Amino acid sequence: MFNSYRRSAARLAAAGVVTGLLAAGALAGAGTAFADPAPTDSSSGGATAVLDGLEAGKWANVSVTDDKGAHDQPAGLFTMTMPDGGTIETYCIDFNHHTANKATYKEVAWGDSTLRGNKDAGKIAWILNNSYPKLDVNTITGNLKAANIDLPEPLTPQQAAAGTQVAIWHLSDPSVKVQAKDPDAKALSDYLDGNAQTLDEPQPTLTAEPAAISGKSGDRLGPLTVHTTAKSVAVSLGTGAPAGAKIVDKSGNAVTTAQDGSALYFDIPAGTPDGSTTVNLSTSSEIAIGRAFSATDQSSQSQILAGSQSTTVSVAAALSWAKKGPIPALSAQVDCAKNGVDVTAANQGDEDFTFQLEGKTYTVAPGKSQTITVPVAEDQSYKIDIALPDKSVKTFKGVLDCKTSAPAPSSSPTAPAGNQPSPATGGSGNLAETGSSNATPVIAGIAAALVVVGGGAVFFFRRKKGSAAS
Repeated sequence: MFNSYRRSAARLAAAGVVTGLLAAGALAGAGTAFADPAPTDSSSGGATAVLDGLEAGKWANVSVTDDKGAHDQPAGLFTMTMPDGGTIETYCIDFNHHTANKATYKEVAWGDSTLRGNKDAGKIAWILNNSYPKLDVNTITGNLKAANIDLPEPLTPQQAAAGTQVAIWHLSDPSVKVQAKDPDAKALSDYLDGNAQTLDEPQPTLTAEPAAISGKSGDRLGPLTVHTTAKSVAVSLGTGAPAGAKIVDKSGNAVTTAQDGSALYFDIPAGTPDGSTTVNLSTSSEIAIGRAFSATDQSSQSQILAGSQSTTVSVAAALSWAKKGPIPALSAQVDCAKNGVDVTAANQGDEDFTFQLEGKTYTVAPGKSQTITVPVAEDQSYKIDIALPDKSVKTFKGVLDCKTSAPAPSSSPTAPAGNQPSPATGGSGNLAETGSSNATPVIAGIAAALVVVGGGAVFFFRRKKGSAAS
């Protein structure tokens, strides 16, 4: 069953892409064996952070003109807190969405964010690498002077951040009429827009593909391919790993670390009871400037990284095994190009796997997979139910949010007092700071446990009427 509903003006639910991961398992009769949750973020890749709000002393009011005339709008740098306590700095790339109080964000590819299809995304990356805070105000002033631009007053962090944000908005949200008010900030934004060149998209900090691996105990399962900008990644099996299970390379040698391009395999001893666990990967690295961040737990405007310190990034992939029968893995992934959600069922067992979706019955043969696209309108929440042979129902929920919105009528916001950022707002509240407010998969198996939601979709497990809830 598929249900969808329009978001209210508050733009309910999570933004951007479907991300999140559940440990895949195996069907053993009608029973379901659960793996323990992983302690880390468990989507197939990317750093996570919690939005703190505008950074004190690094924002200033700019002028926005809409159907109600011109009004002030705070613009500048946001800060986010990483799970290890470190911080990153970001700018908005999604003017007409609100920010949400303490929203959780996830590092995503440009194509999984509101930058999808934006021909100027590479120019935004150039701005980030050639302006504040990557460059200090003295260096920026020198660059402007070399371009025969003399500033009326010494450039401050407030005006440098505001001018940079305005230049980014001109490219991320070209339909929005926004200009810097301060002469220094305006000179900077004009310089950045006029000189921006197209850069390549920066590489992700850490990803692992595929997001779920399954197979027969006694066989070598895998590979899981690691992609990272770090020099080394620690790898380990999570809670629920059976005795004798180990991570190996293609030659069968046990490994505890991986590098970019490493292929990991998994030896599960023959005769091991059916079950599932996670493969945990972790590294410390700076996140590349220009990486996009999308909200995962509620609607909140998309952001782009402007500054980072070394931080811990963790990823978990699902690993499941069984002695025989169907060994399925279900995934749901937003596909912005198709304006829908791709539901994929893979079967690594030795018997057919049958399920129902949208009133139709599908059968996946051993060693095969099938993808069904469920259409979803832009800015629409969805709920997709998949009926399984053991009478359980798997539900994928999320929001299709692949595009920036057209400017919406709004009243003039009140700027924060002093140089302190406004408190972020949740629900229907608006945060005036940056305007009006990934494809990473969600994985599950017949025997599944929620690991950690890493994005804008949540996987739920429930029994049909007459069965106990799990």
